[in-house]
Amino acid sequence: MNAPPLLSLEGVSVSYSTISGEIGAVSNVTLAIPEGVAIGFVGESGCGKTTLAKAIIRLLPPNGRIVAGRIYFDGKDLAALPNRELREIRGRDIALVPQSAMNSLNPVYRVETQLVETMVVRGGMGRKDARLRAKDLFQMVGISPARLQDYPHQFSGGMKQRATIALAMALTPRLIIADEPTTALDVLVEARILTLLQRLKEDHGLTLIYITHDLSVVSRTCGLMGVMYAGEFVEVGPTWNVVNEPRHPYTMGLIAAVPRGDDRRWNPVSIPGSPPLLLSPPPGCRFAERCPFAEKKCFDEHPALRPVGRTHLAACHFADRADEFLDRARLTDVWRLSLVAQQET
Repeated sequence: MNAPPLLSLEGVSVSYSTISGEIGAVSNVTLAIPEGVAIGFVGESGCGKTTLAKAIIRLLPPNGRIVAGRIYFDGKDLAALPNRELREIRGRDIALVPQSAMNSLNPVYRVETQLVETMVVRGGMGRKDARLRAKDLFQMVGISPARLQDYPHQFSGGMKQRATIALAMALTPRLIIADEPTTALDVLVEARILTLLQRLKEDHGLTLIYITHDLSVVSRTCGLMGVMYAGEFVEVGPTWNVVNEPRHPYTMGLIAAVPRGDDRRWNPVSIPGSPPLLLSPPPGCRFAERCPFAEKKCFDEHPALRPVGRTHLAACHFADRADEFLDRARLTDVWRLSLVAQQET
């Protein structure tokens, strides 16, 4: 956390234009990510994780736009760079491993062709050197170089994902954004992919942003964690602290929903309700309506993300009562009673 940041987000807000109005998908996010670390973005679907990641490299859909803030990468504001300069950074310095490897490779070209073209066109390499590099990349991700002549449909799901990682590594980027790279893979293949990403990070000094719903994945792969809810970070800090000493009730709820193989008596329970609609977000804490510990202040005043430890931040009015909340959050009845209360209102 004390290292100089490779990537800094300062007050970043992103919205989508829809027929119903402007949806503020990401609101006033400020975050510094040091070089060489892995940080996991966790939270429910629709909380802004992928939107924030795509905003960093300005790959938002046509109806999405950055409406405020600055995104500094190695001193350059990506939010303000001309498209031509930004294209030089994408792929070369910042690479994306998208959520669906099935749709990331062109089905009509051999895999080698796609790797080589990337290195020739974007990296300025000669074709002979690019083919040698392609073989090295396949060995790096654990695929026989002989499979370079195959088409994507001849690869299994896990092989496609590893080929996508090889493509992301082709120009030796400094930052990789991995958007749920193990979605739809079985647990054994998922373990291989996670091990591969960890090894690449350690061997090449990569900075890694890992987007996932799975707290256990972040616990195994990331030194830092950011918990997103309704377009905002509600808790950020070292993964051990966030998982073992959560300071925000939403984080506590996510942990309460995780099955525990070491305790057969534990009955995981889902957080009741769903995130608020961001066409008109509530004035107070966006989690208040689902929080079993909410008080009047939570509905009236929006909490700021503030220090709750030396390197630990949380956006909760009552973070100083987190130990009390955590003891109660471990009781699944707390969340069930919260659901009953919501249904009654």
